[in-house]
Amino acid sequence: MNREENGIIELELKYCERCGGLWLRIKGKDDVYCATCALRIAELPAPTRRRVTPRLPISDRTEIHGVAAITGMFGEGGNA
Repeated sequence: MNREENGIIELELKYCERCGGLWLRIKGKDDVYCATCALRIAELPAPTRRRVTPRLPISDRTEIHGVAAITGMFGEGGNA
C-alpha cells in the first residue's frame, strides 16, 4: 500500500525559474515554472536556430601582434 492509495500526495517547495515565486509541485516531477509562467512559456513561439560556423577564440592576427609586443618588451638585458 503506497501513499497515493491513502490519499496522501507528497509536495516539494520550488521556486519558479521565470518569476522567482514560490510554489508547490508534486514530489519527483521536473516542472520548473509555476502554473502562470508555464502558460506564458507555452504561448511563446518556438525558437529558431541559426547555423553558426565555429571559430577559434584567438585569430592569427591577434596572436602575431601579441608575440611581437612581448618580444619587444623582453629584449636584451641591460646593466642595472
